[in-house]
Amino acid sequence: MTTADGARPALTHRQILLLMSGLMTGMLLAALDQTIVGTALPTIVGELGGINHYSWVVTAYLLASTASTPLYGKMADLFGRRPVFLFSIGAFLVGSLAAGFSQDMTQLIITRGVQGLGAGGLMTLAFTIISDVVSPRERGRYQGLFGAVFGLSSVAGPLVGGYFAEHDWRWIFFLNVPLAVVALIVCYHVMRLVPFQRRQHAIDWLGAGLLVAGVSTLLLALSWGGNEYAWGSGVIIGLFVAGAVLGVLFLVQEARVAEPILPLKLFRRATFALANSAGFILGLVMFGSIIFIPLYLQIVKGASPTNSGLLMLPMMAGVIVTSVLSGRAISRIGRYKWFPVVGAIVLVAGMLLFTQLQVDSPLWNAFVYMVIIGVGLGLCMQSLILAAQNAVEMRDLGAGTSAATFFRSLGGSFGVAILGAVLTAGLSGGLADRLPGAIAQLPPDQRAQFAGATKEFSVNEPSRILALPEPIRAAVQESFVGALHTVFLVAGLIAFLAVAVTLAMPNQELRGGPPAGSGEGLARDRKGDAATEMEANAQTMI
Repeated sequence: MTTADGARPALTHRQILLLMSGLMTGMLLAALDQTIVGTALPTIVGELGGINHYSWVVTAYLLASTASTPLYGKMADLFGRRPVFLFSIGAFLVGSLAAGFSQDMTQLIITRGVQGLGAGGLMTLAFTIISDVVSPRERGRYQGLFGAVFGLSSVAGPLVGGYFAEHDWRWIFFLNVPLAVVALIVCYHVMRLVPFQRRQHAIDWLGAGLLVAGVSTLLLALSWGGNEYAWGSGVIIGLFVAGAVLGVLFLVQEARVAEPILPLKLFRRATFALANSAGFILGLVMFGSIIFIPLYLQIVKGASPTNSGLLMLPMMAGVIVTSVLSGRAISRIGRYKWFPVVGAIVLVAGMLLFTQLQVDSPLWNAFVYMVIIGVGLGLCMQSLILAAQNAVEMRDLGAGTSAATFFRSLGGSFGVAILGAVLTAGLSGGLADRLPGAIAQLPPDQRAQFAGATKEFSVNEPSRILALPEPIRAAVQESFVGALHTVFLVAGLIAFLAVAVTLAMPNQELRGGPPAGSGEGLARDRKGDAATEMEANAQTMI
Protein backbone atom coordinates (compact mmCIF):
# COMPACT_ATOMS: atom_id res chain seq x y z
CA MET A 1 0.00 0.00 0.00
CA THR A 2 2.72 2.39 -0.91
CA THR A 3 2.93 4.71 -3.84
CA ALA A 4 5.09 4.05 -6.84
CA ASP A 5 8.09 5.85 -5.37
CA GLY A 6 7.85 3.93 -2.10
CA ALA A 7 6.63 6.89 -0.05
CA ARG A 8 3.67 6.74 2.31
CA PRO A 9 0.44 8.19 0.92
CA ALA A 10 -0.89 11.33 2.62
CA LEU A 11 -4.20 10.75 4.37
CA THR A 12 -6.02 13.33 6.46
CA HIS A 13 -6.45 12.75 10.19
CA ARG A 14 -10.15 12.10 9.58
CA GLN A 15 -9.37 9.46 6.96
CA ILE A 16 -6.87 7.77 9.26
CA LEU A 17 -9.44 7.66 12.07
CA LEU A 18 -12.03 6.21 9.70
CA LEU A 19 -9.52 3.60 8.59
CA MET A 20 -8.68 2.85 12.23
CA SER A 21 -12.36 2.23 13.00
CA GLY A 22 -12.53 -0.50 10.35
CA LEU A 23 -9.21 -2.05 11.38
CA MET A 24 -10.10 -2.03 15.08
CA THR A 25 -13.45 -3.66 14.33
CA GLY A 26 -11.72 -6.40 12.39
CA MET A 27 -9.13 -6.91 15.11
CA LEU A 28 -11.86 -7.02 17.77
CA LEU A 29 -13.51 -9.87 15.88
CA ALA A 30 -10.37 -12.00 15.97
CA ALA A 31 -9.31 -11.09 19.52
CA LEU A 32 -12.80 -11.65 20.92
CA ASP A 33 -13.07 -15.15 19.48
CA GLN A 34 -9.87 -16.18 21.27
CA THR A 35 -11.69 -15.85 24.61
CA ILE A 36 -15.44 -15.83 24.01
CA VAL A 37 -15.93 -19.56 23.40
CA GLY A 38 -14.23 -20.91 26.52
CA THR A 39 -16.96 -20.05 29.05
CA ALA A 40 -19.70 -21.40 26.78
CA LEU A 41 -18.04 -24.68 25.79
CA PRO A 42 -19.70 -26.83 28.50
CA THR A 43 -23.12 -25.55 27.30
CA ILE A 44 -22.25 -26.12 23.64
CA VAL A 45 -21.02 -29.66 24.31
CA GLY A 46 -24.13 -30.35 26.35
CA GLU A 47 -26.34 -29.55 23.34
CA LEU A 48 -24.24 -30.90 20.47
CA GLY A 49 -22.62 -33.85 22.24
CA GLY A 50 -19.15 -35.05 21.30
CA ILE A 51 -17.34 -34.52 24.60
CA ASN A 52 -14.34 -36.42 23.19
CA HIS A 53 -13.80 -33.55 20.72
CA TYR A 54 -14.16 -30.84 23.38
CA SER A 55 -10.64 -29.40 23.03
CA TRP A 56 -10.78 -29.34 19.22
CA VAL A 57 -13.22 -26.41 19.24
CA VAL A 58 -10.39 -24.25 20.58
CA THR A 59 -7.52 -26.09 18.89
CA ALA A 60 -8.97 -25.74 15.37
CA TYR A 61 -9.17 -21.94 15.72
CA LEU A 62 -5.69 -21.75 17.23
CA LEU A 63 -4.12 -23.90 14.53
CA ALA A 64 -5.65 -22.02 11.62
CA SER A 65 -5.00 -18.51 12.95
CA THR A 66 -1.41 -19.10 14.08
CA ALA A 67 -0.29 -21.07 11.01
CA SER A 68 -1.81 -18.61 8.53
CA THR A 69 -0.40 -15.41 10.07
CA PRO A 70 2.95 -15.30 8.17
CA LEU A 71 1.17 -16.17 4.92
CA TYR A 72 -1.06 -13.11 5.16
CA GLY A 73 1.90 -10.81 5.66
CA LYS A 74 3.64 -12.06 2.55
CA MET A 75 0.50 -12.11 0.43
CA ALA A 76 -0.24 -8.53 1.47
CA ASP A 77 3.27 -7.48 0.40
CA LEU A 78 2.77 -9.12 -2.99
CA PHE A 79 -0.88 -8.45 -3.85
CA GLY A 80 -1.79 -5.41 -1.71
CA ARG A 81 -3.37 -4.96 1.69
CA ARG A 82 -6.94 -4.24 0.63
CA PRO A 83 -7.90 -7.48 -1.17
CA VAL A 84 -6.11 -9.67 1.36
CA PHE A 85 -7.68 -7.90 4.36
CA LEU A 86 -11.13 -8.04 2.80
CA PHE A 87 -10.64 -11.76 2.15
CA SER A 88 -9.75 -12.34 5.82
CA ILE A 89 -12.88 -10.48 6.97
CA GLY A 90 -14.97 -12.48 4.50
CA ALA A 91 -13.51 -15.80 5.66
CA PHE A 92 -14.19 -14.87 9.28
CA LEU A 93 -17.75 -13.84 8.41
CA VAL A 94 -18.50 -17.10 6.60
CA GLY A 95 -16.93 -19.14 9.40
CA SER A 96 -18.98 -17.31 12.04
CA LEU A 97 -22.27 -17.82 10.21
CA ALA A 98 -21.54 -21.51 9.64
CA ALA A 99 -20.45 -22.00 13.27
CA GLY A 100 -23.71 -20.50 14.51
CA PHE A 101 -25.71 -22.97 12.44
CA SER A 102 -23.61 -26.03 13.40
CA GLN A 103 -25.63 -29.12 14.24
CA ASP A 104 -22.85 -31.30 15.65
CA MET A 105 -19.29 -31.00 16.98
CA THR A 106 -17.67 -31.96 13.69
CA GLN A 107 -19.36 -29.07 11.88
CA LEU A 108 -18.44 -26.68 14.69
CA ILE A 109 -14.78 -27.72 14.62
CA ILE A 110 -14.53 -27.27 10.84
CA THR A 111 -16.21 -23.86 10.91
CA ARG A 112 -14.00 -22.75 13.79
CA GLY A 113 -11.04 -23.57 11.55
CA VAL A 114 -12.51 -21.30 8.86
CA GLN A 115 -12.89 -18.57 11.48
CA GLY A 116 -9.26 -19.03 12.46
CA LEU A 117 -8.16 -18.74 8.84
CA GLY A 118 -9.78 -15.31 8.69
CA ALA A 119 -8.50 -14.30 12.13
CA GLY A 120 -4.88 -14.85 11.10
CA GLY A 121 -5.21 -11.98 8.63
CA LEU A 122 -7.26 -9.71 10.87
CA MET A 123 -4.68 -9.82 13.65
CA THR A 124 -1.57 -9.07 11.60
CA LEU A 125 -2.82 -6.90 8.72
CA ALA A 126 -4.36 -4.27 11.00
CA PHE A 127 -0.86 -3.40 12.28
CA THR A 128 0.56 -3.53 8.76
CA ILE A 129 -2.07 -1.30 7.17
CA ILE A 130 -1.86 1.50 9.72
CA SER A 131 1.93 1.30 9.41
CA ASP A 132 1.62 1.95 5.67
CA VAL A 133 -0.01 5.35 6.19
CA VAL A 134 1.62 6.54 9.43
CA SER A 135 5.33 7.04 10.11
CA PRO A 136 6.92 5.04 12.97
CA ARG A 137 7.22 8.19 15.07
CA GLU A 138 3.47 8.88 14.83
CA ARG A 139 2.46 5.22 14.83
CA GLY A 140 2.62 4.68 18.58
CA ARG A 141 -0.47 6.67 19.42
CA TYR A 142 -2.53 4.80 16.85
CA GLN A 143 -1.26 1.32 17.66
CA GLY A 144 -1.88 2.01 21.33
CA LEU A 145 -5.57 1.83 20.43
CA PHE A 146 -5.01 -1.70 19.13
CA GLY A 147 -3.70 -2.61 22.59
CA ALA A 148 -6.94 -1.24 24.00
CA VAL A 149 -8.84 -3.62 21.70
CA PHE A 150 -6.92 -6.59 23.15
CA GLY A 151 -7.66 -5.37 26.67
CA LEU A 152 -11.35 -5.03 25.87
CA SER A 153 -11.53 -8.49 24.31
CA SER A 154 -9.79 -10.16 27.27
CA VAL A 155 -12.70 -9.10 29.49
CA ALA A 156 -15.58 -8.84 27.03
CA GLY A 157 -14.91 -12.36 25.70
CA PRO A 158 -15.62 -14.28 28.93
CA LEU A 159 -18.38 -11.79 29.82
CA VAL A 160 -20.28 -12.08 26.51
CA GLY A 161 -19.57 -15.81 26.27
CA GLY A 162 -20.98 -16.37 29.75
CA TYR A 163 -24.07 -14.30 29.00
CA PHE A 164 -24.92 -16.16 25.78
CA ALA A 165 -24.12 -19.50 27.44
CA GLU A 166 -27.00 -18.76 29.80
CA HIS A 167 -29.33 -17.75 26.94
CA ASP A 168 -28.47 -18.92 23.39
CA TRP A 169 -24.86 -19.91 22.69
CA ARG A 170 -25.29 -19.58 18.91
CA TRP A 171 -25.29 -15.80 19.26
CA ILE A 172 -21.63 -16.05 20.27
CA PHE A 173 -20.99 -16.54 16.55
CA PHE A 174 -23.92 -14.59 15.08
CA LEU A 175 -22.71 -11.51 16.99
CA ASN A 176 -19.72 -11.39 14.65
CA VAL A 177 -21.86 -10.92 11.55
CA PRO A 178 -22.87 -7.22 11.96
CA LEU A 179 -19.36 -6.33 13.17
CA ALA A 180 -17.80 -8.05 10.15
CA VAL A 181 -20.20 -6.30 7.76
CA VAL A 182 -19.29 -2.89 9.24
CA ALA A 183 -15.57 -3.69 8.95
CA LEU A 184 -16.06 -4.81 5.32
CA ILE A 185 -17.89 -1.64 4.30
CA VAL A 186 -15.50 0.76 6.04
CA CYS A 187 -12.31 -0.93 4.85
CA TYR A 188 -13.64 -1.42 1.30
CA HIS A 189 -14.20 2.32 0.88
CA VAL A 190 -11.37 3.82 2.94
CA MET A 191 -8.59 1.51 1.76
CA ARG A 192 -9.25 2.56 -1.85
CA LEU A 193 -7.70 5.90 -0.92
CA VAL A 194 -4.33 4.20 -0.46
CA PRO A 195 -2.84 3.03 -3.77
CA PHE A 196 -0.70 -0.06 -4.12
CA GLN A 197 2.11 -0.58 -6.63
CA ARG A 198 1.98 -4.19 -7.81
CA ARG A 199 5.35 -5.95 -7.92
CA GLN A 200 6.63 -8.89 -9.90
CA HIS A 201 6.44 -11.86 -7.59
CA ALA A 202 6.96 -15.58 -7.24
CA ILE A 203 4.96 -17.22 -4.48
CA ASP A 204 6.85 -19.70 -2.30
CA TRP A 205 4.14 -22.35 -2.13
CA LEU A 206 6.52 -25.02 -0.84
CA GLY A 207 7.68 -22.75 1.99
CA ALA A 208 4.07 -21.92 2.85
CA GLY A 209 3.17 -25.60 2.97
CA LEU A 210 6.17 -26.48 5.15
CA LEU A 211 5.36 -23.62 7.54
CA VAL A 212 1.69 -24.55 7.91
CA ALA A 213 2.53 -28.25 8.33
CA GLY A 214 5.33 -27.59 10.83
CA VAL A 215 3.36 -25.18 13.01
CA SER A 216 0.24 -27.36 12.90
CA THR A 217 2.24 -30.44 13.92
CA LEU A 218 3.83 -28.68 16.89
CA LEU A 219 0.53 -27.19 18.03
CA LEU A 220 -1.15 -30.58 17.79
CA ALA A 221 1.59 -32.06 19.97
CA LEU A 222 1.16 -29.30 22.54
CA SER A 223 -2.63 -29.53 22.46
CA TRP A 224 -2.81 -33.34 22.68
CA GLY A 225 0.06 -33.85 25.12
CA GLY A 226 -1.25 -34.73 28.57
CA ASN A 227 -4.85 -34.74 27.31
CA GLU A 228 -5.47 -37.03 24.35
CA TYR A 229 -2.13 -38.84 24.77
CA ALA A 230 0.60 -39.06 27.41
CA TRP A 231 3.58 -36.73 26.91
CA GLY A 232 5.90 -39.70 26.48
CA SER A 233 3.67 -41.55 24.01
CA GLY A 234 4.83 -42.39 20.53
CA VAL A 235 2.23 -40.10 18.97
CA ILE A 236 3.38 -36.98 20.84
CA ILE A 237 7.09 -37.72 20.38
CA GLY A 238 6.47 -38.41 16.70
CA LEU A 239 4.64 -35.09 16.31
CA PHE A 240 7.48 -33.16 17.95
CA VAL A 241 10.06 -34.90 15.73
CA ALA A 242 7.97 -34.25 12.62
CA GLY A 243 7.56 -30.60 13.63
CA ALA A 244 11.31 -30.19 14.10
CA VAL A 245 12.09 -31.80 10.73
CA LEU A 246 9.51 -29.65 8.94
CA GLY A 247 10.93 -26.58 10.68
CA VAL A 248 14.44 -27.32 9.43
CA LEU A 249 13.15 -27.93 5.90
CA PHE A 250 11.26 -24.64 6.06
CA LEU A 251 14.43 -22.73 7.02
CA VAL A 252 16.37 -24.38 4.19
CA GLN A 253 13.61 -23.47 1.73
CA GLU A 254 13.42 -19.85 2.92
CA ALA A 255 17.19 -19.44 2.54
CA ARG A 256 17.14 -20.43 -1.12
CA VAL A 257 14.05 -18.77 -2.65
CA ALA A 258 13.77 -15.25 -4.04
CA GLU A 259 10.40 -14.44 -2.40
CA PRO A 260 10.42 -16.18 1.01
CA ILE A 261 7.29 -16.27 3.16
CA LEU A 262 9.39 -15.27 6.18
CA PRO A 263 12.54 -13.42 5.03
CA LEU A 264 15.41 -14.75 7.14
CA LYS A 265 17.48 -11.65 6.38
CA LEU A 266 15.25 -9.68 8.76
CA PHE A 267 16.55 -11.69 11.72
CA ARG A 268 20.10 -10.46 11.06
CA ARG A 269 18.98 -7.17 12.56
CA ALA A 270 19.39 -7.09 16.32
CA THR A 271 16.28 -5.02 16.97
CA PHE A 272 14.01 -7.25 14.88
CA ALA A 273 15.35 -10.51 16.33
CA LEU A 274 15.21 -9.30 19.95
CA ALA A 275 11.74 -7.73 19.61
CA ASN A 276 10.33 -11.00 18.24
CA SER A 277 12.07 -13.03 20.95
CA ALA A 278 10.57 -10.80 23.63
CA GLY A 279 7.17 -11.00 21.93
CA PHE A 280 7.32 -14.81 21.98
CA ILE A 281 8.19 -14.85 25.70
CA LEU A 282 5.53 -12.32 26.66
CA GLY A 283 2.94 -14.13 24.53
CA LEU A 284 3.78 -17.32 26.42
CA VAL A 285 3.40 -15.59 29.77
CA MET A 286 0.29 -13.61 28.85
CA PHE A 287 -1.88 -16.20 27.12
CA GLY A 288 -0.58 -19.04 29.26
CA SER A 289 -1.39 -17.53 32.63
CA ILE A 290 -4.14 -14.92 32.57
CA ILE A 291 -6.62 -17.43 31.11
CA PHE A 292 -6.66 -19.02 34.58
CA ILE A 293 -7.74 -15.87 36.43
CA PRO A 294 -11.44 -16.22 35.46
CA LEU A 295 -11.28 -19.82 36.72
CA TYR A 296 -10.01 -18.56 40.09
CA LEU A 297 -12.96 -16.16 40.25
CA GLN A 298 -15.45 -18.90 39.37
CA ILE A 299 -14.04 -21.88 41.29
CA VAL A 300 -12.83 -20.10 44.42
CA LYS A 301 -15.01 -16.99 44.64
CA GLY A 302 -18.16 -18.56 43.19
CA ALA A 303 -18.65 -16.01 40.41
CA SER A 304 -20.83 -16.91 37.46
CA PRO A 305 -19.23 -16.92 33.98
CA THR A 306 -20.84 -13.54 33.28
CA ASN A 307 -19.78 -12.00 36.60
CA SER A 308 -16.23 -13.35 36.26
CA GLY A 309 -15.97 -11.34 33.06
CA LEU A 310 -17.09 -8.20 34.87
CA LEU A 311 -14.59 -8.88 37.66
CA MET A 312 -11.80 -8.82 35.05
CA LEU A 313 -12.47 -5.12 34.39
CA PRO A 314 -9.42 -3.97 36.44
CA MET A 315 -7.08 -5.82 34.09
CA MET A 316 -8.86 -4.38 31.06
CA ALA A 317 -8.54 -0.89 32.51
CA GLY A 318 -4.82 -1.41 33.07
CA VAL A 319 -4.23 -2.60 29.50
CA ILE A 320 -6.39 0.04 27.80
CA VAL A 321 -5.17 3.08 29.74
CA THR A 322 -1.50 2.07 29.55
CA SER A 323 -1.65 1.14 25.85
CA VAL A 324 -3.13 4.49 24.88
CA LEU A 325 -0.88 6.59 27.14
CA SER A 326 2.32 4.69 26.29
CA GLY A 327 1.51 4.95 22.57
CA ARG A 328 1.22 8.73 22.84
CA ALA A 329 4.38 8.91 24.96
CA ILE A 330 6.36 6.86 22.42
CA SER A 331 5.22 9.21 19.62
CA ARG A 332 6.26 12.23 21.67
CA ILE A 333 9.62 10.88 22.84
CA GLY A 334 10.55 9.12 19.61
CA ARG A 335 12.11 6.07 21.28
CA TYR A 336 10.53 2.85 22.51
CA LYS A 337 13.09 0.68 24.33
CA TRP A 338 12.32 1.50 27.96
CA PHE A 339 8.59 0.97 27.62
CA PRO A 340 8.84 -2.83 27.11
CA VAL A 341 11.65 -3.02 29.68
CA VAL A 342 9.52 -1.38 32.37
CA GLY A 343 6.47 -3.34 31.19
CA ALA A 344 8.29 -6.67 31.52
CA ILE A 345 9.43 -5.75 35.05
CA VAL A 346 5.88 -4.76 36.06
CA LEU A 347 4.56 -8.00 34.52
CA VAL A 348 7.03 -10.06 36.57
CA ALA A 349 5.82 -8.27 39.72
CA GLY A 350 2.18 -8.95 38.87
CA MET A 351 2.80 -12.64 38.22
CA LEU A 352 4.67 -13.09 41.49
CA LEU A 353 2.00 -11.21 43.43
CA PHE A 354 -0.61 -13.68 42.19
CA THR A 355 1.27 -16.42 44.03
CA GLN A 356 0.08 -14.74 47.26
CA LEU A 357 -3.63 -15.23 46.58
CA GLN A 358 -5.39 -17.68 48.89
CA VAL A 359 -8.87 -19.17 49.01
CA ASP A 360 -9.94 -16.57 51.59
CA SER A 361 -8.12 -13.59 50.06
CA PRO A 362 -10.40 -10.56 49.56
CA LEU A 363 -11.34 -9.76 45.99
CA TRP A 364 -9.64 -6.37 46.10
CA ASN A 365 -6.29 -8.18 46.33
CA ALA A 366 -6.98 -9.88 43.01
CA PHE A 367 -8.15 -6.58 41.52
CA VAL A 368 -4.88 -4.84 42.43
CA TYR A 369 -2.81 -7.68 40.96
CA MET A 370 -4.91 -7.61 37.77
CA VAL A 371 -4.26 -3.89 37.32
CA ILE A 372 -0.51 -4.48 37.69
CA ILE A 373 -0.53 -7.25 35.06
CA GLY A 374 -2.65 -5.08 32.77
CA VAL A 375 -0.20 -2.17 33.08
CA GLY A 376 2.71 -4.48 32.25
CA LEU A 377 0.98 -5.88 29.18
CA GLY A 378 -0.07 -2.44 27.99
CA LEU A 379 3.51 -1.20 28.13
CA CYS A 380 4.95 -4.23 26.32
CA MET A 381 2.91 -5.63 23.52
CA GLN A 382 2.38 -2.75 21.09
CA SER A 383 5.83 -1.24 21.67
CA LEU A 384 7.48 -4.53 20.64
CA ILE A 385 5.53 -4.67 17.38
CA LEU A 386 6.48 -1.04 16.76
CA ALA A 387 10.16 -1.92 17.36
CA ALA A 388 9.98 -4.78 14.85
CA GLN A 389 8.28 -2.55 12.26
CA ASN A 390 10.84 0.21 12.75
CA ALA A 391 13.65 -2.25 11.95
CA VAL A 392 12.42 -3.18 8.45
CA GLU A 393 12.06 -1.33 5.15
CA MET A 394 8.66 -0.47 3.75
CA ARG A 395 8.82 -3.29 1.18
CA ASP A 396 9.13 -5.87 4.00
CA LEU A 397 6.61 -4.24 6.33
CA GLY A 398 3.91 -6.87 5.82
CA ALA A 399 6.28 -9.79 6.36
CA GLY A 400 7.93 -8.09 9.34
CA THR A 401 4.64 -7.27 11.05
CA SER A 402 3.21 -10.74 10.45
CA ALA A 403 6.39 -12.25 11.92
CA ALA A 404 5.93 -10.20 15.10
CA THR A 405 2.29 -11.27 15.39
CA PHE A 406 3.16 -14.87 14.54
CA PHE A 407 5.80 -15.22 17.26
CA ARG A 408 3.51 -13.70 19.87
CA SER A 409 0.71 -16.11 18.89
CA LEU A 410 3.14 -19.03 18.81
CA GLY A 411 4.36 -18.07 22.28
CA GLY A 412 0.78 -18.01 23.48
CA SER A 413 0.19 -21.48 22.05
CA PHE A 414 3.24 -22.83 23.85
CA GLY A 415 2.19 -21.01 27.01
CA VAL A 416 -1.31 -22.49 27.07
CA ALA A 417 0.17 -25.99 26.72
CA ILE A 418 3.14 -25.60 29.09
CA LEU A 419 1.40 -23.72 31.90
CA GLY A 420 -1.74 -25.82 31.43
CA ALA A 421 0.40 -28.91 32.04
CA VAL A 422 1.87 -27.23 35.15
CA LEU A 423 -1.65 -26.53 36.44
CA THR A 424 -2.83 -30.09 35.76
CA ALA A 425 0.19 -31.63 37.52
CA GLY A 426 -0.17 -29.34 40.53
CA LEU A 427 -3.90 -29.95 40.78
CA SER A 428 -3.48 -33.72 40.56
CA GLY A 429 -0.86 -33.72 43.31
CA GLY A 430 -2.95 -31.45 45.53
CA LEU A 431 -6.06 -33.59 45.13
CA ALA A 432 -4.14 -36.78 45.86
CA ASP A 433 -3.01 -35.24 49.17
CA ARG A 434 -6.28 -33.62 50.23
CA LEU A 435 -9.13 -35.78 48.92
CA PRO A 436 -8.74 -38.77 51.28
CA GLY A 437 -9.05 -36.52 54.33
CA ALA A 438 -11.96 -34.64 52.79
CA ILE A 439 -13.82 -37.86 51.97
CA ALA A 440 -13.33 -39.05 55.55
CA GLN A 441 -15.24 -35.96 56.77
CA LEU A 442 -18.34 -36.86 54.77
CA PRO A 443 -21.35 -38.63 56.31
CA PRO A 444 -21.13 -42.41 55.85
CA ASP A 445 -23.89 -42.44 53.24
CA GLN A 446 -21.92 -40.01 50.99
CA ARG A 447 -18.49 -41.56 51.32
CA ALA A 448 -19.21 -44.35 48.85
CA GLN A 449 -20.13 -41.78 46.18
CA PHE A 450 -16.66 -40.22 46.33
CA ALA A 451 -14.63 -43.26 47.38
CA GLY A 452 -13.08 -43.66 43.94
CA ALA A 453 -12.49 -39.94 43.32
CA THR A 454 -8.85 -39.05 42.82
CA LYS A 455 -8.23 -36.69 39.90
CA GLU A 456 -11.57 -36.60 38.09
CA PHE A 457 -12.49 -33.01 38.93
CA SER A 458 -12.26 -30.82 35.81
CA VAL A 459 -11.55 -27.15 36.46
CA ASN A 460 -13.26 -26.41 33.13
CA GLU A 461 -16.62 -26.98 34.83
CA PRO A 462 -16.68 -24.65 37.89
CA SER A 463 -20.42 -25.05 38.48
CA ARG A 464 -20.00 -28.77 39.23
CA ILE A 465 -17.18 -28.03 41.67
CA LEU A 466 -19.29 -25.48 43.53
CA ALA A 467 -22.10 -28.07 43.85
CA LEU A 468 -19.85 -30.59 45.65
CA PRO A 469 -20.21 -31.25 49.40
CA GLU A 470 -18.31 -28.76 51.55
CA PRO A 471 -15.21 -30.86 52.44
CA ILE A 472 -14.74 -32.00 48.83
CA ARG A 473 -15.28 -28.50 47.46
CA ALA A 474 -12.78 -27.03 49.93
CA ALA A 475 -10.19 -29.66 48.97
CA VAL A 476 -10.61 -28.91 45.26
CA GLN A 477 -10.44 -25.14 45.84
CA GLU A 478 -7.30 -25.38 47.96
CA SER A 479 -5.68 -27.72 45.43
CA PHE A 480 -6.54 -25.37 42.57
CA VAL A 481 -5.12 -22.33 44.37
CA GLY A 482 -1.93 -24.24 45.17
CA ALA A 483 -1.56 -25.27 41.53
CA LEU A 484 -2.28 -21.71 40.44
CA HIS A 485 0.58 -20.46 42.64
CA THR A 486 2.97 -22.74 40.73
CA VAL A 487 1.61 -21.54 37.38
CA PHE A 488 2.19 -17.87 38.19
CA LEU A 489 5.58 -18.59 39.74
CA VAL A 490 6.72 -20.34 36.55
CA ALA A 491 5.20 -17.54 34.44
CA GLY A 492 6.99 -14.91 36.51
CA LEU A 493 10.33 -16.67 36.14
CA ILE A 494 9.84 -16.95 32.37
CA ALA A 495 8.94 -13.24 32.25
CA PHE A 496 12.40 -12.48 33.70
CA LEU A 497 13.76 -13.61 30.33
CA ALA A 498 11.72 -10.87 28.67
CA VAL A 499 13.35 -8.31 30.95
CA ALA A 500 16.81 -9.49 29.86
CA VAL A 501 15.88 -9.57 26.16
CA THR A 502 14.30 -6.10 26.14
CA LEU A 503 17.29 -4.67 28.00
CA ALA A 504 19.51 -5.96 25.17
CA MET A 505 17.46 -4.17 22.50
CA PRO A 506 19.14 -1.13 20.85
CA ASN A 507 17.58 2.18 21.88
CA GLN A 508 16.94 3.41 18.34
CA GLU A 509 15.03 6.50 17.34
CA LEU A 510 11.75 6.01 15.51
CA ARG A 511 11.74 7.11 11.90
CA GLY A 512 9.60 10.11 10.99
CA GLY A 513 8.49 12.99 13.15
CA PRO A 514 5.68 15.14 11.79
CA PRO A 515 2.30 13.61 10.95
CA ALA A 516 2.09 11.13 8.09
CA GLY A 517 2.12 12.64 4.66
CA SER A 518 4.16 15.76 5.37
CA GLY A 519 7.28 16.34 3.31
CA GLU A 520 9.53 16.39 6.36
CA GLY A 521 8.09 13.17 7.68
CA LEU A 522 8.58 11.38 4.36
CA ALA A 523 12.15 12.62 4.13
CA ARG A 524 12.87 11.29 7.59
CA ASP A 525 11.27 7.97 6.69
CA ARG A 526 13.53 7.59 3.65
CA LYS A 527 16.55 8.53 5.74
CA GLY A 528 15.45 6.01 8.36
CA ASP A 529 15.03 3.30 5.74
CA ALA A 530 18.59 3.94 4.61
CA ALA A 531 19.79 3.67 8.20
CA THR A 532 17.90 0.40 8.59
CA GLU A 533 19.57 -0.95 5.46
CA MET A 534 22.97 0.04 6.87
CA GLU A 535 22.14 -1.85 10.09
CA ALA A 536 21.22 -4.94 8.05
CA ASN A 537 24.47 -4.73 6.10
CA ALA A 538 26.47 -4.34 9.29
CA GLN A 539 24.76 -7.37 10.82
CA THR A 540 25.51 -9.37 7.67
CA MET A 541 29.20 -8.43 7.82
CA ILE A 542 29.35 -9.45 11.47
